[in-house]
Amino acid sequence: MPDSDGLEAINSRQLELRLGDEIGALREAGLAEDEAFLIAVRRLAANDPAVQAFVREHFAGLWDMPSDDLAEPVPEAPGAAVALVEGRRGFVVMAVFACVAAIAIRLPEAFGFGLTDPSDTGSFYGRNIGFLVLPALAGWFLWLRRPSVQVVIALAVVFGALATVVNAYPFDEGGSTDILAMMHLLALLWLVVGVAYTGGEWRSSQRRMGYVRFTGEWFVWYVLIAFGGGVFVTATVWAFWAIGVDVTDFASLWLLPCGAAGAVVVAAWLAEERGGVVSGVAPVLSRLFTPLFAAMLLVFLVVTQFRGRIIHGDREVLFFFNVLVALVLALILYSASARRPDAPPGGFDILQTVLAGAALITDVLVLAVIIGRIAEYGWTPNRAAVLGMNLILLVNLAGTTWLYARLLRRRRPFADIVRWQTVHFGVYAAWAALVVVAFPPIFDFA
Repeated sequence: MPDSDGLEAINSRQLELRLGDEIGALREAGLAEDEAFLIAVRRLAANDPAVQAFVREHFAGLWDMPSDDLAEPVPEAPGAAVALVEGRRGFVVMAVFACVAAIAIRLPEAFGFGLTDPSDTGSFYGRNIGFLVLPALAGWFLWLRRPSVQVVIALAVVFGALATVVNAYPFDEGGSTDILAMMHLLALLWLVVGVAYTGGEWRSSQRRMGYVRFTGEWFVWYVLIAFGGGVFVTATVWAFWAIGVDVTDFASLWLLPCGAAGAVVVAAWLAEERGGVVSGVAPVLSRLFTPLFAAMLLVFLVVTQFRGRIIHGDREVLFFFNVLVALVLALILYSASARRPDAPPGGFDILQTVLAGAALITDVLVLAVIIGRIAEYGWTPNRAAVLGMNLILLVNLAGTTWLYARLLRRRRPFADIVRWQTVHFGVYAAWAALVVVAFPPIFDFA
């Protein structure tokens, strides 16, 4: 009977991810796509009868595995039974982690932090929502990937250290550093969860890009679950109201928060196990919105030049443009995750280049306004955070535009763009950690 690793590998989605990672590493080493595929499949199936049976069934048309190089195949019926058992086991484990997240979101109630309490509760949940929900997601990934003990300990230390810091700081309620810490902490923790997703192999650009694809699929699944959950909660409230029973408090205090927390893990499970259902969304969305955003930014820059006006320096306007530039960069990144690495440069790469260049110029305009406001009014936590993030976006967009231009001239491979984008994950994490840990004491927790 196959061992536990074989049981895990029999799952089609997990095998697809493992194959993709292995093929990506071999491609980075300089192998052709067909060579990378053959070697990756051979490595995974060499000592695993369960994987051998799966490969013979699903990849027979692409590669006939030599029987003298591999172990004897397992019978068809037991293999199918193993797949069924593993599927049920994986679902049960996922459900356990989802329940942990659902319970954790209500656990602060036992310590006086109720969801209905005003003032301090809002700040408490704002600072700790990531610590209540995301450890369950990270735990599920750790169970799935089976990384080394050192990786598990490192993740636990990071979560614990950040939780200690943000809860020990004497923030001014509703102050700028408090809000900035809440916003950047979620982004930082999501990147930390990415380490669990990759099984500790965060240095691999292919695995980091895989986390980008997963994030997009997870978001789609979560939105679908949220929509369905909203319909379910509404139907529940109205059904009981029709017989004179008010379950509004139960729905708002238990169904909604617990469901939203548990859905974080459920959506991840769907993205992993049923990713093929929505994986086609990435290229469709990228090809739809890339030309739209590129055209919008180009028209905006032309009108700005024609009217001779600069961007308003209002905080809300600057915040909007920061979100816009970050959204464009996310679109470029998501489009890159859906592109075949070995595909020749084409028309869509030209659009990507135009979009990156237009976003770069827009970011330069925004950066000029921010520097002007700092020179006139001085430093504040918000201005410092916006300035730092814009500088990071500026460097990223400049490098992305240059690399895409070189790709179009066939001077640089697409893998360089992937590496450039994924290397910035560490930069984003470092900046978010700086805002969360260093900004509050620097600006007196105001």
